[in-house]
Amino acid sequence: MANMPDYPILVFVLSFLALWLSARLGATILRRQLALEEEVREDFGVVLAATLTLLGLIIGFSFSMAVSRFDQRKDYEEAEANAIGTEYLRADLLPEADAANIRALLKRYLDERIVFYETWDSFYATGTADEIRQIDGRTAQLQAALWAAVRAPAAAQATAVIALAVSGMNDVLNSQGYTQAAWWNRIPIAAWGLMLMMAMCSNVLVGYGARSPKMGKPLLLVLPLVVSISFFLIADIDSPRGGVIHLHPQNLKSLSASLQAH
Repeated sequence: MANMPDYPILVFVLSFLALWLSARLGATILRRQLALEEEVREDFGVVLAATLTLLGLIIGFSFSMAVSRFDQRKDYEEAEANAIGTEYLRADLLPEADAANIRALLKRYLDERIVFYETWDSFYATGTADEIRQIDGRTAQLQAALWAAVRAPAAAQATAVIALAVSGMNDVLNSQGYTQAAWWNRIPIAAWGLMLMMAMCSNVLVGYGARSPKMGKPLLLVLPLVVSISFFLIADIDSPRGGVIHLHPQNLKSLSASLQAH
């Protein structure tokens, strides 16, 4: 479990426990050690409001980061489909034997890219990392075969028309690299740690400021629950393979269906 944000349910459970314990810490131990006098409660309210506002801003910025990364992954999926489809058409510019070989390789490559997008992870799944490594290996082999298939006619007859097909193949290979970079672009673990620390401090203050420990017990569950749900949503959107929100390769599947008709 190298990256805990890849398991949003675990993020929710652990963050809820940590935040609830923080609130109970403030409501019990801290209140007994340092009672909050009524004359300073108004000033304490200002500090608490500022802390909660800052926590909300941090959560909002983190959510915006996760959404932007999700949108970027969708854009690159569309770009991959466009690049593969364009190169499939440009294969007609090559000699017939080379064109047939490239079309067959592109269909296999397209199927492999769909498998890449549809390989999802879960807290209970095992062997996903090995499966991804196998997919990456097959993808690299197909890329080498595709480049070799388009390089041979280009070396034999270097014309502007064939250069167009070579350029299209270069776009196919580059689009996969852009996609991989986007899938690696995640919210840093350090940012998660700072966000959790901020949330724990806020819950300690909320527990410390509760007027009645007896009445505050059910209310102390509210903020940990809400913040934990926010963490779950951020982790789910930010994780390319974990959780319940997945990027479905609709454009690649649509292209595959259209190519099967040829």
